[in-house]
Amino acid sequence: MKGYVAVYDAAWYGGLWRKMSSLLTAPAALLGSISLSIKLENELAVIACRIIFRGLPVRQIQRQNRKILVIDGDEAALESTARLLIRRGFEVVKTHCAAQSLRLAYQHQPDLTLLDVLMPKMSGWDICKRLREMSTMPIIFLSACSSVQDIVKGLELGADDYIAKPCHDDELAARIQACLRRSPASDMSEELVFNRGRFRINVMNREVWVNDSPRHLTPKEFSLLAALVRQAGRVIPRTDLAAAAWGEEYRGAIASLKLYIHYLRRKLEDNPQQPRYILTARGVGYRFVKS
Repeated sequence: MKGYVAVYDAAWYGGLWRKMSSLLTAPAALLGSISLSIKLENELAVIACRIIFRGLPVRQIQRQNRKILVIDGDEAALESTARLLIRRGFEVVKTHCAAQSLRLAYQHQPDLTLLDVLMPKMSGWDICKRLREMSTMPIIFLSACSSVQDIVKGLELGADDYIAKPCHDDELAARIQACLRRSPASDMSEELVFNRGRFRINVMNREVWVNDSPRHLTPKEFSLLAALVRQAGRVIPRTDLAAAAWGEEYRGAIASLKLYIHYLRRKLEDNPQQPRYILTARGVGYRFVKS
């Protein structure tokens, strides 16, 4: 296929290999000229096209590829999954390093993350928790850990789907597309700012500043705060808030939730008795003020 030149449907499509058969057969009367050169290199297509329509407006051609972050401690499996996704038209960012995965998520703003459980230094469970603190983007576990307990745990941590390895290529692609269809675009901001800069939280570094003064939170306190600010302006029921912050096993821990809300107010509010950031909705739950 090297050096192949063809008249092609002049639009960006993912999965160029599967589209090569549908060459453009438009009537010559509509077209002044269509020139398209395709260079195939390492299964990636680099397309340069010039289109001049006689008497018709030229429509802007844009890439529609969705970006997938693949995190897998097995480098061979990582490369295999990446090649599959590229063939199916996705843009791929990949890493086998757990620590690097969070930074890549911020830098590349993926539309979806594929995540293995078995990772060096930091488990896939922990990565999922951290990603959920940052964003609502779809997360799919793709793992050889396929027991019912593993699947339930992954879904309770916030994953949108759980796929056991080995998985057929078509099934994986279909599940990814299904998650993307259901998911609105998510904005993964490294630093969230409230009250005209007086309250700042850096989710990546797990840091909080109030009036330019750093506030030191325990891991459980930070997870609770992150769960609140992700839905700033909305009242979150107590059981849902506990589960979102600490996991499904804490859904009934209402007494602990009340205690940690007290801890947060003591550290973050100028007057914990009259809070301005973390408010109580009596009989329902709590709300972080979006201002």
